[in-house]
Amino acid sequence: MSPRGTRSNRPYEIVERALELSRADGCAVIAEEHSSANLRWAGNALTTNGTTRGRTLTVVATVDGAQGTASGVVSRSAVTAHELEPLVRAAEAAARDAGPAEDAQPLVTGGPPTAGFTDAPAETSPDVFAAFAPALGESFRQARGGGRELYGFAQHTVVSSYLGTSTGLRLRHDQPTGTLELNAKSPDRTRSAWAGRATRDFTDTDPRALDAALARRLAWAERRIELPAGRYDTLLPPSAVADLLVYQQWSATARDAAEGRTVFSKAGGGEGAAGTRIGERLSALPLTLRSDPAAPGLECAPFVLAHTSGADASVFDNGLPLTATDWVRDGVLDRLVATRHGAALTGLPVAPAVDNLLLEGGGSRTLDEMVAAAGHDGPALLLTSLWYIREVDPATLLLTGLTRDGVYLVENGEVTGEVNNFRFNESPVDLLGRAAEAGRTERTLSREWGDFFPRTAMPPLRVPDFNMSSVSRGV
Repeated sequence: MSPRGTRSNRPYEIVERALELSRADGCAVIAEEHSSANLRWAGNALTTNGTTRGRTLTVVATVDGAQGTASGVVSRSAVTAHELEPLVRAAEAAARDAGPAEDAQPLVTGGPPTAGFTDAPAETSPDVFAAFAPALGESFRQARGGGRELYGFAQHTVVSSYLGTSTGLRLRHDQPTGTLELNAKSPDRTRSAWAGRATRDFTDTDPRALDAALARRLAWAERRIELPAGRYDTLLPPSAVADLLVYQQWSATARDAAEGRTVFSKAGGGEGAAGTRIGERLSALPLTLRSDPAAPGLECAPFVLAHTSGADASVFDNGLPLTATDWVRDGVLDRLVATRHGAALTGLPVAPAVDNLLLEGGGSRTLDEMVAAAGHDGPALLLTSLWYIREVDPATLLLTGLTRDGVYLVENGEVTGEVNNFRFNESPVDLLGRAAEAGRTERTLSREWGDFFPRTAMPPLRVPDFNMSSVSRGV
C-alpha cells in the first residue's frame, strides 16, 4: 500500500478506496486505464503520430428500498484519489433519486482476485509499430512507383479494466486492440480502394500486401460501367458481412424478441421464450454465428463489464463470467442475448453479450476463388465495403446503406471493371437465409462498426439477389 498519509493513484487502489467510501447497500467500481499509439499518413507520407493515456472511473451504487433496489451510475475521466469521494456520493445520490431498477439482481459474487489485480496497467507505445512502420515506408515507395497515393491510419490501444464490488469481486482484464485502415487513390482522385485489418499487436499486419491488393482494384477501376438499380448476384467480402452481422447481433436481445419488437420475435406472438424464434432455421447453409472470449486472435474480456444498463447489458451483472456461446448453430437460431433480468423475464438461458463475433461453417474457398466461380450465368457484383448503415424496420431488421470504395463487375469468373455505387436495402437475417455459398472464415474489420466492435471473423458470402435499391452518385 501507499506510505502513510499519501493517496495512491494506482488503479486497484482507486477501486479499493472507492469501495471503502461507499455508504450504499451495494457498490461496483470499474477503473479503466487507456493507453494508445497511432500513425496517420496522406499522399504517401506520414503526417502525424502520437500517444495518449487516460483513465475512466465508473461507480455503480445500489440502494435497497421497500419497492425494490435502485441503482445510480456515474462515470468520469481522469479521476484521482482526491476526487473519489464526490464521485461516490454522486452515484449514491443518483441511486436515491431513481426509482427501483427494473433490472435489479443481487450483485455477482466470486472467488479470489484475478492474477495481476494489483499490478500496474498494461501500456502500449510507438514500439508496437517497430516492424510495421518500416513496411509502411516501403509501401509508400511501392505506391509512388505505381502511380497511386496512400492515405490512412494505424492505431493501437490497450485498456486495462479493474472491477471491484462490495460482494468481493476483484477482476482485471487487459484488452489490446489494433486497427489499420488503408485507402489507395489514383492521382486524379477518380478511383479509390479501401482495405482494413484488425490486429492485437501489428506483428501480423503487412501494409505492402494490402497496397498490392488495392493496386489491383485500382486497375480494375480503369474501366467504368454504369449499371441500373436492381437485384444482382453479389459477392460480399468478410468486411461487408461483418458490417451487417454486427448490427444483427446488437439487435438480437431476448427481451425485445419476446415482447414482439424485433426480427427474432415469433410470428403470431407467444409468452416468454415461446414468443421468440429460438429453434427456427435461419439459413440453409450450416453456418454457426458464435462468440468466445478465448477465440484465438479475438480474445476479449471473460466477464461482464457494464457501464450502463439496457436491453443487452445490466450493471447488476458486472463480473458475471462469459463463456463460448453459439447464437446461431448450424443455421438454427440457438441463443439470444439475455442479461439475468432478461432471462428471468423470458425463460431463456442467461447469455450476456460478448465482445467478439465469428461466423463459421462455410466452405474452404477464398474470395478470389469465389470470384472465379461467379458471373458465368450472368453478371455478378463484387462489393468492397458498406457504410452509413441505418435501420429502416426493426420488425424485419431491414437496413439501408451505401456501397463504398469499389463495386466491381464480375463476368465469366473475371473482374471486368468498376460499376457505380448503390444504395442497398437488405436484412442480414434474410441474407443468411438466401446466401447460396459461404467461403473460408478469416479475421476482418467492419468498415462501419470497426471503431466500436473490431473483433470479428467472417467468411465471404454469395447472395443471388442482393437488393441494390437505387444508384448512388457518391464515391
